[in-house]
Amino acid sequence: MATSPNRLAQEKSPYLLQHAHNPVDWYPWGEEAFAKARAEAKPIFLSIGYSTCHWCHVMERESFEDPEIAEFLNAHFVPIKVDREERPDVDQVYMQSVMAMTGQGGWPLSVFLTVEGRPFFGGTYFPPDDRFGRPGFQRVLAALAQTWRERQAEVMESAEQLTAHLAGTTRGKRSPAGAAAPAESLGEAAFALGVEQAAASCDRVWGGFGRAPKFPRSHLVSFLLGAQARSGDQAILPMVEVTLDRMARGGIQDHLGGGFHRYSTDERWLVPHFEKMLYDQALIARSYLEAYQVTGKDEYAQVAHDIFRYVLRDLTAPEGAFFSAEDADSEGEEGKFYVWTPAEIQAVLGADEGRFFSRVYGVSAAGNFEHGTSILHLPRTLAEVAADEGIAPAALASRLAPMREKLRAVRERRIRPHLDDKVLTDWNGLMIGALAYGARALGQPAYAEAAAKSVRFLLDRLRMPEGRLLKRYRDGQAAGDAFLDDYAFFAWGLLELHAATQDATYLAAARDLAQEIRERFRDEEGGGFFFTASDAEVLLVRTKELYDGAVPSGNAVAALVLLRLGALLADPALTRAGQAVVEAFSAELQSTPLAFPQMMLAAGLALGPTTEVVLAGDPGNAELAAMRQAIDRAFLPPVTLAVKAPGAAGERLTALAPYLAGFAAIGGRPTAYVCRDQACALPVHTAAEMLEQVQAGAVIPSAGLPSAGRR
Repeated sequence: MATSPNRLAQEKSPYLLQHAHNPVDWYPWGEEAFAKARAEAKPIFLSIGYSTCHWCHVMERESFEDPEIAEFLNAHFVPIKVDREERPDVDQVYMQSVMAMTGQGGWPLSVFLTVEGRPFFGGTYFPPDDRFGRPGFQRVLAALAQTWRERQAEVMESAEQLTAHLAGTTRGKRSPAGAAAPAESLGEAAFALGVEQAAASCDRVWGGFGRAPKFPRSHLVSFLLGAQARSGDQAILPMVEVTLDRMARGGIQDHLGGGFHRYSTDERWLVPHFEKMLYDQALIARSYLEAYQVTGKDEYAQVAHDIFRYVLRDLTAPEGAFFSAEDADSEGEEGKFYVWTPAEIQAVLGADEGRFFSRVYGVSAAGNFEHGTSILHLPRTLAEVAADEGIAPAALASRLAPMREKLRAVRERRIRPHLDDKVLTDWNGLMIGALAYGARALGQPAYAEAAAKSVRFLLDRLRMPEGRLLKRYRDGQAAGDAFLDDYAFFAWGLLELHAATQDATYLAAARDLAQEIRERFRDEEGGGFFFTASDAEVLLVRTKELYDGAVPSGNAVAALVLLRLGALLADPALTRAGQAVVEAFSAELQSTPLAFPQMMLAAGLALGPTTEVVLAGDPGNAELAAMRQAIDRAFLPPVTLAVKAPGAAGERLTALAPYLAGFAAIGGRPTAYVCRDQACALPVHTAAEMLEQVQAGAVIPSAGLPSAGRR
């Protein structure tokens, strides 16, 4: 039965709008809700989720649309609904509280608060009545309402204690005073320990790390590839390859439309949780691109291409920014949009080709999912299928491609999952970086052009005149204070786009964002950066994140940005700032490096050695293009590249990095300078000579930097 819209109807968040017709008297997060709680002396029920969250939809259907539950909730509590993607600061605080209370977290997040916002009880999904070993939501509400009436003093004391614990946990995220410098406190032992911890948890049969459910831990893949490049340990790569191979064959990859679902519910990557998140597409594409650079395997490049095609086709706004996600559900069923039966496939492809396609992609009459349907996956590798068919792999690929496209076209006529069409600054930053990296690794300038369109959108619509960022854009409105992740991820994307285009505009924008991070997020006492800015809304605690979850930690990405900027601009202050972030967390990195793989990547740059390559000459020259391509196609995490072109482009770059004035093309030929630790090797003119210096570290200290380059 339809109800009148509640307050959420005035919001822009797709998640809040999904609840706008609930009989629950929802409030958005804000003073109005807390004032009502104080005036009526009622506890607060805080529900946090996001628009493509399957179990959020389930709890809404079962409980928030139930008139009886809603009536009780409205009578005894003040209900607040929060979109975690718009207010990750609120989500972080209360997720930490539920983790402290129960040892686990997730969405929907359900937290009960005092009128001051202090948590006293919480959990995740509650069924409407007792089931799955969980207490029913009706019973929970009744018990907590009674406890609030009869034992309020105990509730307040418990909430005070939990709040003090959360504050102490936040204060504890810092290394002891006087911690050693990164090179002394970490050293190579931390990298070796991280590899050892990964090896202990790696599933050598199905890939991935740990047991089901399995998440694509892209930051860990990058760490392992970086650790191999650092140590030369060839035993590391098989862990990466088995993971990426099995993911690409599994149902977690959308074999028709491209892109990856959020995670696998089983160890084989077969049955996914069907949401498609923008951040996953960015991070997973990066993993396959890096593995392609290391191995040269075309199949890894193809996976990245497929991800980018999906994003540019289905998650890109007309103005060029990227949407946030697609739901798991359609027509009220999870995965319905994606699954097939043999009959459906044969109806599209014909009997013979349909049976062949079903054999290749594991579609059977029995099915491997609900209602006898099948999730497309590759039970055998395509190379094995080609061998069995007696044809070349290329011929098999040519046969399958039009079949997939026919099926995709038919699938497009189904009812699509909900599209979360809000634009988030941080997730766009990740996608900008992935596309720019793909432009370099795959030799596809169109990917850099797509990234540049998103950059223009963010700078035009989500940056204030004074340089501050906003969090979200939707339906013509930009709103919300940006957080550390927004600044750090966007700056990261800008640096990648500068590497792809050598346009100094992006380098300058990244430098400006780095300055905002240092001024507005720095923890002066404990080091590193807070998640919220110094002038942001004051919440229960001010969090500081190091752990890499679904996205890398803002502290780790900020450290990487500062270190890369320090190298590109020859700015020791930026380099020291990046090193200080690593140092602030050095104790954690020493003990459990695998929990913080993105910060370990930053530690690699902080520890060195790093290499700066300067190419001087006309970018249109074939020799210079060959040198750029040699850098772009190789996996060289400690290398930064600057191209000093003649004319206005070179002047813009030199204005940012004056040391580059001393680098010039010698004898009219494009010239490469390979530098390490403020010393450069002899200049060379070919890609082969340049790569030899980069890979061997052939630095001649006596050569020195040109005089303008002294740091």
